[in-house]
Amino acid sequence: MALMITDECINCDVCEPECPNEAIYPGDEIYEIDPNLCTECVGHFDEPQCQQVCPVDCIPLDPDHKESRDQLMAKYEALMAAK
Repeated sequence: MALMITDECINCDVCEPECPNEAIYPGDEIYEIDPNLCTECVGHFDEPQCQQVCPVDCIPLDPDHKESRDQLMAKYEALMAAK
C-alpha cells in the first residue's frame, strides 16, 4: 500500500525531506503523498522513513492504494530506472 497523511498533520516539515522517492509534497492545507511515487520505502529502507520521523503519527497505510511488497518493489525498480 502507499501511505497517506491524515488531517492530523501539523505541517512540521520533517517528513518531506525523508522521502527517498520525493512522494511527499505540500498540499493546500497539509502535506500529501503521491501514491504513484510512494513505495513505503521498499527498496531504500526497512521501514517507511516518514512514519519514523512523524511526531504526531499521522501517516497510516492508504486503504485506497493496496499493494503487495512485490508490487512496491516493482514500482521502486521502475522509479529507479526512470531516473
